Amino acid sequence: MTARSWAFLVGVAWGGTAGIATTAATAARPAIEVKAKESERRVDVLVDGKPFTSYIYPASLKKPVLFPIRDALGNVITRGYPMEPRPHERADHPHHVGLWLNYGDVNGVDFWNNSEQAPETAKMGTIVHRSVESALGGAGRGELVVSAKWLLPGGQALLGERTRFVFRADAGVRSIDRSTTLTAVGQKVVFHDNKEGMIGLRVTRALEQPATKPEIFVDAAGRPTAVPVLDNEGVNGLYRSSEGKTGDDVWGTRGRWVTLSGKLRTPATPPTGTPAATACSRRTRSG
Repeated sequence: MTARSWAFLVGVAWGGTAGIATTAATAARPAIEVKAKESERRVDVLVDGKPFTSYIYPASLKKPVLFPIRDALGNVITRGYPMEPRPHERADHPHHVGLWLNYGDVNGVDFWNNSEQAPETAKMGTIVHRSVESALGGAGRGELVVSAKWLLPGGQALLGERTRFVFRADAGVRSIDRSTTLTAVGQKVVFHDNKEGMIGLRVTRALEQPATKPEIFVDAAGRPTAVPVLDNEGVNGLYRSSEGKTGDDVWGTRGRWVTLSGKLRTPATPPTGTPAATACSRRTRSG
């Protein structure tokens, strides 16, 4: 049979309102380095020698991810749990790690909810990193091309993946574009209608929407977990979609893009207007 492919392009960008240099000082674009470290199962992305993000694929994860991600001032915008837990953040949904791409129902197999805490069942799939095809740096721009396989529970390949990341940096701004092509391997592949996919970004506590009532989360193992109303001090994230929806009304709706905006404050930096994260996706929020 002829293999069929699907291509996806998504992007995120964010910037701070503080610490932006003058026009004269920003004439030289920041130097981006993309360093593959195969023995450590990671590729580090640096801007002027400082960490921006890393493409990581440890054996403990069920898919490769970008983690952590930092803004132009060095603030981490991604949640730490479960890789690097931090105080006062939610400890739910252990499959939410950094920035990732997968789907909740491919031929009846769930790639989205899989994690070390998920039970070993016939319904969980795994995305396995295969190779770094290229890793290039440059002035204001870096590029990483990788390949992976989407595996069924028994280890059979369902999809081949080729992904190109483009990392950009300028004064006060960081951005990531992801272009992914998925190719069916040896059988018909169907992405059934599902609220979980394709792109995911789990943000730090300050960029979440303020909690207004007690909530119950169902974790990856199917266990309901009661979460009381959390301390909302400094929590100010707000979703907006291309369709004019805001806040919780964005969840589960169709849109050409979605933004999440908020402010961070850390002991080392003044307040920043970050991130203005934009992702183009069919479903604008997921579980």
